[in-house]
Amino acid sequence: MNRVHVLPCQVRFSDTDAAGIMHFSSFLTYMEDAEHSLLRSLGLSVVLPQDGGWTLSWPRVSVNCEFQGALRFEEQFDVRVGLKRLGGKSVTYHFEFVAGHRTVANGEITAVCCRIESGHAPRSMAIPDSFRTALSPYVEEDRG
Repeated sequence: MNRVHVLPCQVRFSDTDAAGIMHFSSFLTYMEDAEHSLLRSLGLSVVLPQDGGWTLSWPRVSVNCEFQGALRFEEQFDVRVGLKRLGGKSVTYHFEFVAGHRTVANGEITAVCCRIESGHAPRSMAIPDSFRTALSPYVEEDRG
């Protein structure tokens, strides 16, 4: 990743199973929290009402997470987020969960830029220049 946004976190009791280990589904919530934190830091959001009564939003079309370790109740960790891909209509975020010096998990979310209007199905649209300009520094270097 070029630039990386870091969201410091701590495992909440509500995110754990009976053994005090963070439940797999909680990783997805923290990924979304980190995405929102990144966008807010850039003056953007995942939901932006527009003139004309429609809303720009980012429905998810793909989510995955691979685990290399566990996190436990009250353990502190960082969620590092950057962009794997910034396409014409979609963005793929890359997330790394780091506790101390160990990577606990890696994940991705792909979201499509959409026009949301009451009574209509979401319609994909080109990513606005304001988003593209703000997100560009976070796109990973070509691994070619």
